Amino acid sequence: MRVLIALDWSEQTFAAVREVSYLYDLQEVILVHGIDLGMFQYPIIAEVSNMQGYEEFRKAMEKAGQQLLDHTTTLLPSEGLSITRVCEFAKPASLILDTARETGADLIVIGARGRGRVGEMVLGSVSHRVAMHADCTTLVVKERQGPVKRVTVAIEGHEDGTRIKAWLLSHPFKNSVDLTLVSVVRPIPSTEPFSLFPVQDWTGIAVRSAEDLVKDLAASVMNHRYTVGTQVTIGDPTDILTERARSSDLLIIGSHGRKTLERFLLGSISHALLHHVPCPVLIVR
Repeated sequence: MRVLIALDWSEQTFAAVREVSYLYDLQEVILVHGIDLGMFQYPIIAEVSNMQGYEEFRKAMEKAGQQLLDHTTTLLPSEGLSITRVCEFAKPASLILDTARETGADLIVIGARGRGRVGEMVLGSVSHRVAMHADCTTLVVKERQGPVKRVTVAIEGHEDGTRIKAWLLSHPFKNSVDLTLVSVVRPIPSTEPFSLFPVQDWTGIAVRSAEDLVKDLAASVMNHRYTVGTQVTIGDPTDILTERARSSDLLIIGSHGRKTLERFLLGSISHALLHHVPCPVLIVR
């Protein structure tokens, strides 16, 4: 598996490096650090602003970036690992996404920071953009790090199930884990115009369908690495899965590939969970 790890100097980044080492037997890693100089990204701007010592400033920032890559390397396994280093002057999110596409990365790993009291559970701008626009599976880590034993897998439908099944079988975890496959059926409103139809029948059908889905998925992924349980419940998916994630070491969710505008208009359970759950989140694409 080819893993791209996005780097900055935050504690969340180093937690992400350790977390992916707990999760997978790493063989090929691409370390990526984008040096963002803001308005001084382009020399012409520095010249116009008469910024003295501009070249020295760029060299110092590049040296710091290389030191970050050096430090991160010490956190990774010392044997049997191929490491590629990318340190460039660029907008971090763009460099991460472009490098992932160019190298054919299977997984992007990134740390996420809160933004003050009001936004403490909101992802930082770089991690948010990467999580929303990456073409491959993405692991977002806030602060937790440690062996992964309890994993909650959120299943919204057959599309999710098929994608997550393929990932679990193709990229098994390093150690055995307990998977709980959870499907939450939204209650159908009893207000007009829904009251004109047999709402209870619809809900019952949806529950039975969800039960069949998670049981089939459980049977297909159960092996020596995975002990699998299932749960189907009725309620608000975000609330129920967020609460369950509090006692989990990892939450796995699917992405339906919605574009930015459509996601904003329709809402997304995956989008909400990414922002609210405390444990690392693996977004499978």
